[in-house]
Amino acid sequence: MALTREEREQFLAEPHIAALAVDAGPGRAPLTVPIWYQYEPGGDIWIMTGLDSRKNQLISAAGRFSLMVDQPEPTIRYVSVEGPVVDTAPATRDQIRELSARYLPADKVDDYVEFSLKNHGDLVVLRMRPQRWVSSDLGQV
Repeated sequence: MALTREEREQFLAEPHIAALAVDAGPGRAPLTVPIWYQYEPGGDIWIMTGLDSRKNQLISAAGRFSLMVDQPEPTIRYVSVEGPVVDTAPATRDQIRELSARYLPADKVDDYVEFSLKNHGDLVVLRMRPQRWVSSDLGQV
């Protein structure tokens, strides 16, 4: 059964690991990789990646990407969303902290932020405006 708008937005706001997919060009399947993301109901989704990464290059060329998040228990539930990139900007320390705090235990965040700043090179934040949604809770069938 499809989720309501409120259900799908709330589900997407939870800290799931997303599968990001973006067009990889002629003769290639889409690039599909796991990624952390941030979302608040009613807003844009943002992700962070390396400025020189293949993800960033492909997303810049395509102008859009999709995310899919799921949970296998207690029932299979998923949300897939795609839309255009509406903003790209250099990542800030605060954004690195916000995103890592969403996924890591509190006592690991500071170390991860410092590691990221020292080792990941220039990072960029890409904001996507949700345009098309597909969702379901297969346990409601």
